[in-house]
Amino acid sequence: MTTAVELPDVEYVACEMCLKEVPRSEAAVPEATDYVVYFCGLDCYQEWKSQRDKANGQDKGSGP
Repeated sequence: MTTAVELPDVEYVACEMCLKEVPRSEAAVPEATDYVVYFCGLDCYQEWKSQRDKANGQDKGSGP
């Protein structure tokens, strides 16, 4: 006879960039100014940060 094993509930969050769902425990969690955002990895975080910096006029590539 087999016994059913109850798996623990895992909470998933969506990556801010690609919207891929990842377990909350494995998501990168940088805190933005007014809210918390989740990323599936460093690539998505860096893309988000680059877009945010450009929108705020902080593009590192431009100089005086």
